[in-house]
Parts: sequence; C-alpha cells; structure tokens
Amino acid sequence: MSLEAKIMDQMKTAMKAKDTVALEALRAIKAAIIIAKTETGSGDVLAEADEVKMLQRLVKMRKDSAEIYTTQGRADLAEPELAQIAVIEQFLPAQLSEAEIEAVIAKIIAETGASGIASMGKVMGLASSEIGGQAEGKVISGIVKKLLV
Repeated sequence: MSLEAKIMDQMKTAMKAKDTVALEALRAIKAAIIIAKTETGSGDVLAEADEVKMLQRLVKMRKDSAEIYTTQGRADLAEPELAQIAVIEQFLPAQLSEAEIEAVIAKIIAETGASGIASMGKVMGLASSEIGGQAEGKVISGIVKKLLV
C-alpha cells in the first residue's frame, strides 16, 4: 500500500473520530505529496526515499516550531505541533538509537581510513546514504564530529 493510500485511510479514520490534530497533520502530508508529484521531473509515484525525506522535513518543521513556541512560553501552541509530530512519525521507518548510529559511523570511518575533521564530508555522505531515513542528519553529523576529532 502506497503512502498516499495509507494517508487517505488515516484521514478517513481521523475525520470519523473528529481528531482535528491528526487530521491537520495528515492533510499536511497529503499536500506535501501532491506538491512533490507536481514538481518538474517527477512522475505519478514518489520513490520511497523521497517520501521518507518529505516526512522527515515535515517532522523537522514541527520540531522547530514547537521549540520556538516553548522558548516563548507558548505551550498552547507547542502542544499541537508535538502531537502532529507523533502522527507523522507513524509513517517513518523505525529510528536507530545513537549507539547503533555510532557503530555504523565507526565502521564507515574504519573502512575509509578517515581521520580528522577534513574527512567529515566524505564520512557524512557515506553515513547518510547507509543510514537513510533512520536518523536525523543533525544527529549523524554530531556523531561524525565526535568520532573524527
């Protein structure tokens, strides 16, 4: 079942349950899918990797918004953002723990013989392609910096 079909099913369920927060998050995903499909060069079907990147982007936007709202003392605005994150994350692959990410990056560093911060770009490229949508780029770069220093 495609992501779009899953989203439509979840939207129907959210409408029946009158769950406005979930419905808002699902509509945002659907809008992002439609935008991605209409971009030049893309076909009717999105690749799974593109779907994961899109979902990660939506989660990151909401995390940033929630953080801003929290620092400004607006918990009333931060709560819906955090609830939407939980809805969107249902469609993402399981996230790796920091220990698992560190093990993958250590293996990449050992295989490439990278040393020093100058090799960060090469290691980041390999780590991002291997780990894929299972971790945020910010977490990956933090671990790469820690292991290369």
